[in-house]
Parts: sequence; structure tokens; C-alpha cells
Amino acid sequence: MRLFIAVDFNELKEYFFELQSMLPKNARLSLTKSFHLTLKFLGEVQPDKLDDIIKILKNIKFEQFYTYLDSVGIFPTENYIRVVWIGLNPEFKIMELQRNIDESLKQSFKKEKDFKAHITLARVKYPEDKKSFVERIKNIKFENKKMVVNNFRLVKSTLTPNGPVYDDLAVFNSA
Repeated sequence: MRLFIAVDFNELKEYFFELQSMLPKNARLSLTKSFHLTLKFLGEVQPDKLDDIIKILKNIKFEQFYTYLDSVGIFPTENYIRVVWIGLNPEFKIMELQRNIDESLKQSFKKEKDFKAHITLARVKYPEDKKSFVERIKNIKFENKKMVVNNFRLVKSTLTPNGPVYDDLAVFNSA
């Protein structure tokens, strides 16, 4: 099964849909339907490893904290556009939680490289005019909405022709 660890931000789903409606139309976009911050992608995991992963994640302690929507951007570069995202700030508590998860699972999973706290708004294919696409992204106005982080989840992702379907396998609450 395909697994990842994330913080769910679907309480702002309607606002994220608004932001998606502002995205440039000169590209083929696959709009995200469920909004989360991926802390660690585990990939394909054998079902017999699930209990061990849950046991490890239960031992991660963290205090509830707040984060804010901070910026809109693209990955990986302006010349090779594949993702439109909205960033989160401050990042230090998110980074601390992510590092704790990464460290706890290092025996079984590779460490994350180049982690960036973000929520994916859309996956992008074939922007007709990259320069104009990037300019439109940079000009999107957004509110610095405040969000509470009081848990993280182990999520199963099932890929379907209509996009991924996410199922929470376990939720880990703050102290």
C-alpha cells in the first residue's frame, strides 16, 4: 500500500478552491481536491509493516502550534513547472515535526531531501507560455489565514483514474 504522513488542512478547502480558480488557464492543470502538508512520503509499504510504523509514530511528541498561509509558488523551477503550491510560515515548528518523524523512521525509510512546507494546489502539464504562467502565479492575492496544527496522520493513498483517494489509517495528536 502507498503511504505518507501529513497534516490535514481541509478545514480551508473552500478557500483553497477559490485560490485554484485564480490559477492561469493556459496550462493543463490537475487540481488538488484534498489539501494537506506532506511531512514524509513513505511510498509502497508492505501491510505487515503497518503496526511497526504506527507504534513508532505514536512515540512522537509535539505541542500544538499555528501556521499561516505565506506565499504562492511553483516547483521545481520557472522553466520546468510541475506544481503550484501555497507555502506555510513560520516553518520552524513544521520543520521540527518533520525532522522528528524523519529521524524516528530512519531505520526503514530514506530521509527526506529538500523538504519545503507547502500545500499543493495543482499539478501542471504543458503551460503554453511559461513566462505569463509564472507572472500570473506571482500575482495571486491570498489571505494569511491562520491554521492550527494539533495532529498529523498516517495516510493511505490509492491512485485512481479520477485522482488519488486518501484514507487516514491513524491520527497522532499533539501533547
